[in-house]
Amino acid sequence: MKFKQLTTYIQQTNDVLRSGAGKAINRFLTVRNWLIGFYIFEFEQKGEDRAQYGEKLLQSIADVLREKSLSYRNLRLFRKFYQVYPQIGQIMPDFLHKNRALSIEQSPIAKFQNNENEDFEIWQSSIAKSFDTQILVPPEKILSELSYTHLVQLFPIQDPLKRAFYEIECIKGSWSVRELQRQIETLYFERCGMSISPEKLFAQIQNNAEISEINDVIKSPFTFEFLGLKAKDVVEESDIETALITQLQDFLLELGYGFCFEARQKRILVDGEYFFVDLVFYHRILKCHVLVELKNERFKHENIAQLNTYVSYYRHNVMHSGDNPPIGILLCTDKSDELVKYATAGMDNQLFVSKYLIELPKKEEWMKFIKHELSR
Repeated sequence: MKFKQLTTYIQQTNDVLRSGAGKAINRFLTVRNWLIGFYIFEFEQKGEDRAQYGEKLLQSIADVLREKSLSYRNLRLFRKFYQVYPQIGQIMPDFLHKNRALSIEQSPIAKFQNNENEDFEIWQSSIAKSFDTQILVPPEKILSELSYTHLVQLFPIQDPLKRAFYEIECIKGSWSVRELQRQIETLYFERCGMSISPEKLFAQIQNNAEISEINDVIKSPFTFEFLGLKAKDVVEESDIETALITQLQDFLLELGYGFCFEARQKRILVDGEYFFVDLVFYHRILKCHVLVELKNERFKHENIAQLNTYVSYYRHNVMHSGDNPPIGILLCTDKSDELVKYATAGMDNQLFVSKYLIELPKKEEWMKFIKHELSR
Protein backbone atom coordinates (compact mmCIF):
# COMPACT_ATOMS: atom_id res chain seq x y z
CA MET A 1 0.00 0.00 0.00
CA LYS A 2 1.29 3.41 -0.98
CA PHE A 3 0.60 6.60 0.94
CA LYS A 4 -1.80 7.87 -1.74
CA GLN A 5 -3.82 4.65 -1.46
CA LEU A 6 -3.87 4.98 2.33
CA THR A 7 -5.33 8.48 2.23
CA THR A 8 -7.84 7.40 -0.44
CA TYR A 9 -9.04 4.47 1.70
CA ILE A 10 -9.37 6.69 4.76
CA GLN A 11 -11.29 9.35 2.83
CA GLN A 12 -13.63 6.79 1.25
CA THR A 13 -14.26 5.08 4.60
CA ASN A 14 -15.01 8.42 6.24
CA ASP A 15 -17.36 9.54 3.46
CA VAL A 16 -19.29 6.27 3.18
CA LEU A 17 -19.81 5.71 6.90
CA ARG A 18 -20.55 9.36 7.60
CA SER A 19 -23.19 9.33 4.89
CA GLY A 20 -24.59 6.09 6.27
CA ALA A 21 -24.82 7.57 9.76
CA GLY A 22 -26.69 10.60 8.45
CA LYS A 23 -29.13 8.45 6.50
CA ALA A 24 -29.68 6.20 9.52
CA ILE A 25 -30.50 9.19 11.72
CA ASN A 26 -32.91 10.50 9.10
CA ARG A 27 -34.64 7.12 8.70
CA PHE A 28 -35.22 6.80 12.44
CA LEU A 29 -36.39 10.41 12.64
CA THR A 30 -38.78 9.92 9.72
CA VAL A 31 -40.13 6.63 11.09
CA ARG A 32 -40.65 8.13 14.53
CA ASN A 33 -42.56 11.08 13.13
CA TRP A 34 -44.72 8.85 10.92
CA LEU A 35 -45.52 6.47 13.78
CA ILE A 36 -46.50 9.34 16.06
CA GLY A 37 -48.74 10.68 13.31
CA PHE A 38 -50.31 7.25 12.99
CA TYR A 39 -50.91 6.97 16.75
CA ILE A 40 -52.58 10.38 16.81
CA PHE A 41 -54.77 9.64 13.81
CA GLU A 42 -55.79 6.22 15.21
CA PHE A 43 -56.67 7.76 18.58
CA GLU A 44 -58.76 10.43 16.91
CA GLN A 45 -60.68 7.71 15.08
CA LYS A 46 -60.91 4.96 17.71
CA GLY A 47 -59.65 6.28 21.08
CA GLU A 48 -61.90 5.33 23.98
CA ASP A 49 -61.68 8.74 25.65
CA ARG A 50 -61.08 10.83 22.52
CA ALA A 51 -64.27 12.84 23.06
CA GLN A 52 -62.93 14.61 26.14
CA TYR A 53 -59.95 16.02 24.21
CA GLY A 54 -61.45 16.92 20.84
CA GLU A 55 -59.60 19.74 19.10
CA LYS A 56 -57.31 20.17 22.13
CA LEU A 57 -55.76 16.72 21.68
CA LEU A 58 -52.45 17.86 20.20
CA GLN A 59 -51.96 20.62 22.77
CA SER A 60 -52.83 18.17 25.56
CA ILE A 61 -50.20 15.74 24.30
CA ALA A 62 -47.60 18.51 24.06
CA ASP A 63 -48.42 19.71 27.59
CA VAL A 64 -47.91 16.21 29.03
CA LEU A 65 -44.72 15.33 27.14
CA ARG A 66 -43.07 18.78 27.30
CA GLU A 67 -40.40 18.01 24.71
CA LYS A 68 -39.42 20.50 22.03
CA SER A 69 -39.44 17.85 19.34
CA LEU A 70 -43.00 16.94 20.38
CA SER A 71 -44.44 20.44 20.43
CA TYR A 72 -47.96 21.19 19.29
CA ARG A 73 -46.79 22.35 15.86
CA ASN A 74 -44.57 19.32 15.34
CA LEU A 75 -47.36 16.96 16.40
CA ARG A 76 -49.61 18.63 13.85
CA LEU A 77 -46.95 18.03 11.19
CA PHE A 78 -46.63 14.36 12.23
CA ARG A 79 -50.35 13.82 11.84
CA LYS A 80 -50.21 15.50 8.44
CA PHE A 81 -47.27 13.24 7.54
CA TYR A 82 -49.33 10.11 8.12
CA GLN A 83 -52.28 11.53 6.22
CA VAL A 84 -50.15 12.44 3.20
CA TYR A 85 -47.95 9.30 3.21
CA PRO A 86 -50.00 6.35 4.53
CA GLN A 87 -48.19 4.06 2.06
CA ILE A 88 -45.15 4.05 4.35
CA GLY A 89 -47.21 1.63 6.44
CA GLN A 90 -46.42 -1.02 3.82
CA ILE A 91 -42.79 -1.21 4.89
CA MET A 92 -43.21 -0.43 8.58
CA PRO A 93 -43.45 -4.05 9.85
CA ASP A 94 -40.27 -4.99 7.98
CA PHE A 95 -38.41 -1.90 9.21
CA LEU A 96 -39.39 -2.53 12.81
CA HIS A 97 -38.52 -6.21 12.53
CA LYS A 98 -35.00 -5.30 11.40
CA ASN A 99 -34.67 -2.86 14.30
CA ARG A 100 -35.77 -5.06 17.18
CA ALA A 101 -34.73 -2.46 19.72
CA LEU A 102 -38.01 -0.75 18.92
CA SER A 103 -40.06 -3.78 19.92
CA ILE A 104 -41.68 -2.90 23.22
CA GLU A 105 -44.00 -5.58 24.54
CA GLN A 106 -47.72 -4.72 24.34
CA SER A 107 -46.99 -1.45 22.53
CA PRO A 108 -48.42 -0.52 19.11
CA ILE A 109 -44.90 -0.98 17.75
CA ALA A 110 -44.87 -4.60 18.91
CA LYS A 111 -48.28 -5.19 17.35
CA PHE A 112 -46.93 -3.87 14.05
CA GLN A 113 -44.69 -6.93 13.91
CA ASN A 114 -47.48 -9.41 14.44
CA ASN A 115 -48.73 -10.18 10.94
CA GLU A 116 -51.76 -11.99 12.35
CA ASN A 117 -53.05 -8.84 14.04
CA GLU A 118 -54.92 -6.93 11.37
CA ASP A 119 -55.92 -4.09 13.69
CA PHE A 120 -52.61 -2.41 12.96
CA GLU A 121 -52.38 -3.17 9.26
CA ILE A 122 -52.13 0.50 8.34
CA TRP A 123 -52.16 -0.08 4.63
CA GLN A 124 -55.70 -1.40 5.00
CA SER A 125 -56.97 1.84 6.55
CA SER A 126 -59.54 3.98 4.75
CA ILE A 127 -57.06 6.79 4.24
CA ALA A 128 -54.63 4.46 2.49
CA LYS A 129 -57.32 2.92 0.28
CA SER A 130 -58.18 6.36 -1.08
CA PHE A 131 -54.75 6.64 -2.75
CA ASP A 132 -54.07 5.68 -6.35
CA THR A 133 -51.15 3.30 -5.93
CA GLN A 134 -50.16 3.65 -9.59
CA ILE A 135 -48.80 7.16 -9.07
CA LEU A 136 -47.16 6.58 -5.68
CA VAL A 137 -43.39 6.60 -5.37
CA PRO A 138 -42.38 3.33 -3.61
CA PRO A 139 -42.30 3.89 0.16
CA GLU A 140 -38.78 2.41 0.34
CA LYS A 141 -37.60 5.26 -1.89
CA ILE A 142 -39.41 7.85 0.20
CA LEU A 143 -37.83 6.59 3.40
CA SER A 144 -34.31 6.11 2.07
CA GLU A 145 -33.90 8.96 -0.40
CA LEU A 146 -35.80 11.91 1.08
CA SER A 147 -35.14 13.54 4.43
CA TYR A 148 -38.02 14.44 6.71
CA THR A 149 -37.23 18.11 6.02
CA HIS A 150 -37.76 17.41 2.30
CA LEU A 151 -41.08 15.75 3.04
CA VAL A 152 -42.32 18.71 5.09
CA GLN A 153 -42.02 20.86 1.96
CA LEU A 154 -44.29 18.40 0.13
CA PHE A 155 -47.06 18.20 2.74
CA PRO A 156 -48.97 21.27 1.44
CA ILE A 157 -49.21 19.83 -2.12
CA GLN A 158 -52.69 18.34 -2.33
CA ASP A 159 -52.47 16.85 -5.83
CA PRO A 160 -50.84 13.35 -5.48
CA LEU A 161 -49.60 13.48 -9.09
CA LYS A 162 -47.90 16.84 -8.56
CA ARG A 163 -46.39 15.66 -5.27
CA ALA A 164 -45.09 12.46 -6.91
CA PHE A 165 -43.51 14.58 -9.66
CA TYR A 166 -41.49 16.58 -7.14
CA GLU A 167 -40.57 13.42 -5.20
CA ILE A 168 -39.20 11.78 -8.36
CA GLU A 169 -37.32 14.85 -9.54
CA CYS A 170 -35.91 15.49 -6.06
CA ILE A 171 -34.70 11.89 -5.73
CA LYS A 172 -33.33 11.79 -9.28
CA GLY A 173 -31.40 15.03 -8.86
CA SER A 174 -30.44 14.60 -5.16
CA TRP A 175 -31.87 18.07 -4.55
CA SER A 176 -31.20 19.99 -1.40
CA VAL A 177 -34.19 21.19 0.60
CA ARG A 178 -33.58 24.73 -0.69
CA GLU A 179 -33.62 23.46 -4.26
CA LEU A 180 -36.90 21.62 -3.69
CA GLN A 181 -38.42 24.77 -2.18
CA ARG A 182 -37.18 26.84 -5.10
CA GLN A 183 -38.63 24.50 -7.73
CA ILE A 184 -42.01 24.33 -5.99
CA GLU A 185 -42.15 28.12 -5.64
CA THR A 186 -41.19 28.66 -9.30
CA LEU A 187 -43.92 26.24 -10.46
CA TYR A 188 -41.59 23.65 -12.01
CA PHE A 189 -44.47 21.15 -12.37
CA GLU A 190 -46.71 23.64 -14.15
CA ARG A 191 -43.87 24.86 -16.40
CA CYS A 192 -43.18 21.29 -17.47
CA GLY A 193 -46.83 20.85 -18.42
CA MET A 194 -46.77 23.99 -20.59
CA SER A 195 -43.32 23.40 -22.10
CA ILE A 196 -43.06 22.30 -25.76
CA SER A 197 -39.84 20.42 -24.93
CA PRO A 198 -40.12 19.35 -21.27
CA GLU A 199 -37.07 17.10 -21.58
CA LYS A 200 -34.91 20.18 -22.22
CA LEU A 201 -36.36 21.85 -19.14
CA PHE A 202 -35.69 18.66 -17.12
CA ALA A 203 -32.05 18.66 -18.22
CA GLN A 204 -31.62 22.37 -17.50
CA ILE A 205 -33.09 22.11 -14.01
CA GLN A 206 -31.11 19.03 -13.03
CA ASN A 207 -27.83 20.42 -14.37
CA ASN A 208 -28.18 23.58 -12.29
CA ALA A 209 -29.77 22.08 -9.18
CA GLU A 210 -28.24 22.49 -5.74
CA ILE A 211 -27.26 19.05 -4.49
CA SER A 212 -28.14 17.82 -1.01
CA GLU A 213 -25.20 17.31 1.35
CA ILE A 214 -25.06 15.11 4.44
CA ASN A 215 -24.59 18.27 6.53
CA ASP A 216 -28.02 19.44 5.39
CA VAL A 217 -29.59 16.41 7.07
CA ILE A 218 -27.48 16.58 10.21
CA LYS A 219 -28.01 20.32 10.70
CA SER A 220 -31.75 20.24 10.08
CA PRO A 221 -33.69 21.69 13.05
CA PHE A 222 -35.84 18.54 13.03
CA THR A 223 -32.71 16.39 13.45
CA PHE A 224 -31.36 18.58 16.25
CA GLU A 225 -34.66 18.34 18.10
CA PHE A 226 -34.77 14.57 17.60
CA LEU A 227 -31.25 14.20 19.03
CA GLY A 228 -31.94 16.57 21.92
CA LEU A 229 -29.38 19.17 20.83
CA LYS A 230 -29.70 22.90 21.48
CA ALA A 231 -31.44 25.06 18.93
CA LYS A 232 -28.64 27.62 18.87
CA ASP A 233 -26.31 24.95 17.49
CA VAL A 234 -28.46 24.74 14.36
CA VAL A 235 -27.86 28.32 13.29
CA GLU A 236 -24.72 29.20 11.40
CA GLU A 237 -23.56 32.78 11.71
CA SER A 238 -20.46 34.65 10.69
CA ASP A 239 -18.05 35.45 13.49
CA ILE A 240 -18.63 39.19 13.18
CA GLU A 241 -22.41 38.84 13.34
CA THR A 242 -22.16 36.57 16.37
CA ALA A 243 -19.93 39.09 18.12
CA LEU A 244 -22.29 41.94 17.26
CA ILE A 245 -25.30 40.13 18.65
CA THR A 246 -23.41 39.34 21.87
CA GLN A 247 -22.43 42.97 22.34
CA LEU A 248 -25.92 44.21 21.41
CA GLN A 249 -27.45 41.96 24.06
CA ASP A 250 -25.16 43.42 26.72
CA PHE A 251 -25.72 46.94 25.39
CA LEU A 252 -29.50 46.74 25.79
CA LEU A 253 -29.38 45.18 29.24
CA GLU A 254 -26.89 47.74 30.54
CA LEU A 255 -28.94 50.73 29.36
CA GLY A 256 -31.52 50.01 32.04
CA TYR A 257 -34.58 50.83 29.94
CA GLY A 258 -36.58 47.90 31.30
CA PHE A 259 -35.31 45.18 28.97
CA CYS A 260 -35.65 41.62 30.32
CA PHE A 261 -33.71 39.12 28.23
CA GLU A 262 -35.70 36.11 27.00
CA ALA A 263 -33.87 34.36 24.17
CA ARG A 264 -31.17 34.52 21.57
CA GLN A 265 -31.74 32.98 18.14
CA LYS A 266 -35.31 32.29 19.23
CA ARG A 267 -36.73 29.60 16.99
CA ILE A 268 -40.27 29.91 15.65
CA LEU A 269 -42.08 27.48 13.37
CA VAL A 270 -44.25 28.91 10.58
CA ASP A 271 -46.03 26.49 8.23
CA GLY A 272 -43.43 23.78 8.76
CA GLU A 273 -40.40 26.04 8.30
CA TYR A 274 -38.12 27.26 11.08
CA PHE A 275 -37.05 30.88 11.46
CA PHE A 276 -34.74 32.45 14.04
CA VAL A 277 -35.12 35.84 15.74
CA ASP A 278 -31.73 37.27 16.71
CA LEU A 279 -32.74 38.62 20.13
CA VAL A 280 -36.00 38.55 22.08
CA PHE A 281 -36.63 40.75 25.14
CA TYR A 282 -39.67 41.53 27.23
CA HIS A 283 -39.92 45.18 28.21
CA ARG A 284 -41.39 45.50 31.71
CA ILE A 285 -42.34 49.19 31.28
CA LEU A 286 -43.85 48.95 27.81
CA LYS A 287 -45.31 45.53 28.68
CA CYS A 288 -44.49 44.02 25.31
CA HIS A 289 -41.98 41.82 23.55
CA VAL A 290 -39.13 43.52 21.72
CA LEU A 291 -37.69 41.58 18.77
CA VAL A 292 -34.29 42.70 17.51
CA GLU A 293 -32.84 41.70 14.14
CA LEU A 294 -29.25 42.65 13.34
CA LYS A 295 -28.07 42.66 9.71
CA ASN A 296 -24.37 42.98 9.03
CA GLU A 297 -25.13 44.53 5.64
CA ARG A 298 -26.74 47.46 3.88
CA PHE A 299 -30.47 47.84 4.47
CA LYS A 300 -32.66 45.81 2.10
CA HIS A 301 -36.42 45.97 1.78
CA GLU A 302 -36.76 42.23 2.43
CA ASN A 303 -35.30 42.81 5.92
CA ILE A 304 -38.50 44.68 6.80
CA ALA A 305 -40.67 41.84 5.49
CA GLN A 306 -38.70 39.31 7.53
CA LEU A 307 -38.98 41.30 10.75
CA ASN A 308 -42.65 42.03 10.18
CA THR A 309 -43.24 38.28 9.88
CA TYR A 310 -41.65 37.74 13.30
CA VAL A 311 -43.61 40.60 14.86
CA SER A 312 -46.89 39.32 13.40
CA TYR A 313 -46.13 35.80 14.65
CA TYR A 314 -45.57 37.09 18.18
CA ARG A 315 -48.71 39.21 18.04
CA HIS A 316 -50.87 36.22 17.09
CA ASN A 317 -49.17 33.39 18.98
CA VAL A 318 -47.23 34.77 21.96
CA MET A 319 -48.87 38.03 23.09
CA HIS A 320 -51.06 37.60 26.19
CA SER A 321 -54.01 39.65 27.36
CA GLY A 322 -52.67 42.77 29.04
CA ASP A 323 -49.63 42.92 26.76
CA ASN A 324 -49.08 45.68 24.27
CA PRO A 325 -48.30 44.71 20.65
CA PRO A 326 -44.75 43.49 20.09
CA ILE A 327 -42.09 45.83 18.72
CA GLY A 328 -39.66 45.01 15.96
CA ILE A 329 -36.27 46.73 15.76
CA LEU A 330 -34.10 46.28 12.70
CA LEU A 331 -30.46 47.35 12.89
CA CYS A 332 -28.53 47.56 9.63
CA THR A 333 -25.07 48.76 8.74
CA ASP A 334 -24.76 51.15 5.83
CA LYS A 335 -22.15 53.38 4.23
CA SER A 336 -24.23 56.48 4.96
CA ASP A 337 -24.74 58.00 8.39
CA GLU A 338 -28.21 56.52 8.62
CA LEU A 339 -27.05 53.22 10.10
CA VAL A 340 -30.17 52.32 11.98
CA LYS A 341 -33.68 51.75 10.70
CA TYR A 342 -36.70 50.87 12.79
CA ALA A 343 -39.53 48.64 11.73
CA THR A 344 -42.64 48.56 13.87
CA ALA A 345 -45.87 46.64 13.47
CA GLY A 346 -49.23 46.66 15.20
CA MET A 347 -48.76 49.85 17.22
CA ASP A 348 -52.10 51.52 16.50
CA ASN A 349 -52.34 53.26 19.86
CA GLN A 350 -50.58 56.61 19.41
CA LEU A 351 -50.02 56.99 23.15
CA PHE A 352 -48.20 53.70 23.14
CA VAL A 353 -46.10 54.82 20.17
CA SER A 354 -45.07 57.94 22.07
CA LYS A 355 -44.14 55.90 25.12
CA TYR A 356 -42.22 53.51 22.89
CA LEU A 357 -40.12 56.39 21.58
CA ILE A 358 -39.35 57.54 25.12
CA GLU A 359 -38.52 54.18 26.69
CA LEU A 360 -36.35 52.68 23.95
CA PRO A 361 -32.78 53.84 23.32
CA LYS A 362 -32.57 56.87 21.09
CA LYS A 363 -31.53 56.51 17.48
CA GLU A 364 -28.22 58.25 18.22
CA GLU A 365 -27.39 55.62 20.83
CA TRP A 366 -28.06 52.80 18.35
CA MET A 367 -25.82 54.51 15.78
CA LYS A 368 -23.06 55.03 18.31
CA PHE A 369 -23.23 51.39 19.34
CA ILE A 370 -22.99 49.97 15.81
CA LYS A 371 -20.22 52.37 14.73
CA HIS A 372 -18.23 51.45 17.81
CA GLU A 373 -18.63 47.70 17.33
CA LEU A 374 -17.76 47.79 13.65
CA SER A 375 -14.60 49.79 14.31
CA ARG A 376 -13.25 47.24 16.83
